[in-house]
Amino acid sequence: MSAPDVDVLVIGAGISGIAAAHHLQEQCPDRTFTILEGRSDIGGTWDLFRYPGVRSDSDMHTLGFSFKPWTAAKSIADGPAILEYLREAVAEDELEPHIRFEHQVRSASWSSSEARWTVAVDTPDGPTTLSGAFLFMCAGYYSYRGGYTPEFEGRDDFTGQIIHPQQWPEDFDPSGKRIVVIGSGATAVTLVPALAADAAHVTMLQRSPTWMATRPDEDKLANGLRRILPDMLAYRITRRKNIVFQQKTYEKTRTDPAMVRERLRTMVAEELPPHVDIDEHFTPSYDPWDQRLCLVPNGDLFAALRAKTASVVTQTIDRFTSTGIQLSDGDHLEADVIVTATGLQLVTLGEMDFDVDGEAVDFAQTYTYKGLAYSDVPNLVSTFGYINASWTLRADLTSNYVCRLLNHLRATGTRQCTPRLRPVDANMEPRPWIEDFSSGYMQRMMPLLPKQGDHDPWTNPQNLARDRAAIRDAPIDDGVMRFT
Repeated sequence: MSAPDVDVLVIGAGISGIAAAHHLQEQCPDRTFTILEGRSDIGGTWDLFRYPGVRSDSDMHTLGFSFKPWTAAKSIADGPAILEYLREAVAEDELEPHIRFEHQVRSASWSSSEARWTVAVDTPDGPTTLSGAFLFMCAGYYSYRGGYTPEFEGRDDFTGQIIHPQQWPEDFDPSGKRIVVIGSGATAVTLVPALAADAAHVTMLQRSPTWMATRPDEDKLANGLRRILPDMLAYRITRRKNIVFQQKTYEKTRTDPAMVRERLRTMVAEELPPHVDIDEHFTPSYDPWDQRLCLVPNGDLFAALRAKTASVVTQTIDRFTSTGIQLSDGDHLEADVIVTATGLQLVTLGEMDFDVDGEAVDFAQTYTYKGLAYSDVPNLVSTFGYINASWTLRADLTSNYVCRLLNHLRATGTRQCTPRLRPVDANMEPRPWIEDFSSGYMQRMMPLLPKQGDHDPWTNPQNLARDRAAIRDAPIDDGVMRFT
């Protein structure tokens, strides 16, 4: 039997894939790996999204890698700055020779007799296959083919331009245009003030309000520490401070949501002009962090509302018309451009087909193992970050786990590792992949995602402290991950 092409196939060259490659080089220097990237460049999200003002809504001291300090003054960074940071990480670790661009993986097949994954790949030179002893999925959680757009009656009647932020046209000029942005999530909150700087007027049309919080885009402590301490030490102190703040804030939303609601309302009320009703437009019916909290850096959205270059309307859509949007309450919004900032289309594991020994894998019928592997699926780990904290915190943890797992295989002379349900797990109560999170983009996809159980290690707690205990500190050979 011939050896696989590489020890590890990494799918995706965004934040997760770059983290994976760094940890593999550092902790498993004797392993070969290849990164397969469907696009023509690194960066994933930060290469794909090009809409005006695109930025992170997580601070870069936690969205950044544990191994590479963020040294720019702005901690809430724009897309180009984040992409440059990722390019530096790739260059510093000399990763580019490991990356095969424009290699779109379509399917993956596991053979127990050969102890390998074989992936079918579309390339510029035609279809091909590659094999690896281990498959590390770092392809994110949403479709790169297109975002989510509801069916709007009369869409074809509209004579202006309709844009989804995921396919933003490079030559778009907002100057003098009346723009309606449908949505109230992070993308809409970013787009509205960015477009309002040049447009005739921008209206944020939301079906219901979203909880929002303002904060400066610079971290004074981080910038101060960097003046007196080495970059990495200053970064680690700031990173620790921000992690603790994130965790404590989220915990407070679970234990005392009324207090957090009032604090957020007070924060927004201080920013709003008198003509904008806080109850109608900025007081959601749900508790904070039941859906993702939107960050408004430097209060830029509220500044646009005060300047009356932007406005907010809370109402449902009856239909599109030739000149705009007819609302359910009878009002009409005139528009030259409609932006459908209506969310992402979630997918399971990179929109790929999987089979194990010829049997198709339906991930909805599997249980998640520690939120990173799947029952009865061998030699596979996938990165899925946090919805209530920075994605990279979990990407680093997951990469560290994969390296420990690979080193255990080497040390024990085994080739296959598979999470298996034990008799004690047979009657677990199935629970959703992510609980207590009501955002539409997540709820639409939940039936297709793996289940979690009612006890460890079959849980996905979305909790950094618990994950550190379960992923970083717990023994690899736990009686659930089976080695053969």
